[in-house]
Amino acid sequence: MTAAATPLAPAAEVSLDAMLSAQTVWRAGRLPVAASGGEPTGHAGLDALLPQAGWPRGALTELLLPADGVGELAIVLPTLARLTSAGGIVALVAPPYLPYAPAWQAAGVDLRHLHVIEADARGAAWALEQCLRSAACAAVLGWPRHVDGPGLRRLQVAADSGDCLGFVFRDARHAVNPSPAALRLEYGGGAWHVRKCRGARAPSQGFACPAARLAAPVH
Repeated sequence: MTAAATPLAPAAEVSLDAMLSAQTVWRAGRLPVAASGGEPTGHAGLDALLPQAGWPRGALTELLLPADGVGELAIVLPTLARLTSAGGIVALVAPPYLPYAPAWQAAGVDLRHLHVIEADARGAAWALEQCLRSAACAAVLGWPRHVDGPGLRRLQVAADSGDCLGFVFRDARHAVNPSPAALRLEYGGGAWHVRKCRGARAPSQGFACPAARLAAPVH
């Protein structure tokens, strides 16, 4: 089972093994986290809702969607732009759409540190776990199509082991199932709603985030 890493800017081809072995890249350029322990989301309204005032570090965040391509990446863009600007590697594992490099660059993401990991449905969860566990990545975003409760728990443990921001995008139908993710957000009605947050009760109010179109459909 293999997965290939593809940079979104002109550069030498990078293999998944080579990227994961570069463990010093992120740790050398790591930004200080918020005093409360969270990684600022870049959205003041969202930070105010979360108990750590940001994304939980060394943990998995589950983003539940009614469909792919609803502009869901806008919620993580400020964080990805900040991390890549500091030299941190961001990996996209098995995205359902082809990332549009000019739009990512316009959003402030340093394309030299953004990589796409191509994997089939069976390999996506494996590649995602390896990236999270590696300590080579500042953040890993994944679209695993076939992952169950134990699989999510492995991803949560991997994010903790790699001290990494982990994000998984899943269908909203999974909201009725329990999840080991430290944070769960569900998108609906033009806003994100916190369904679970470690360390506090989920707030009732939602957070509206403008959509971002950063991809083109894969034909």
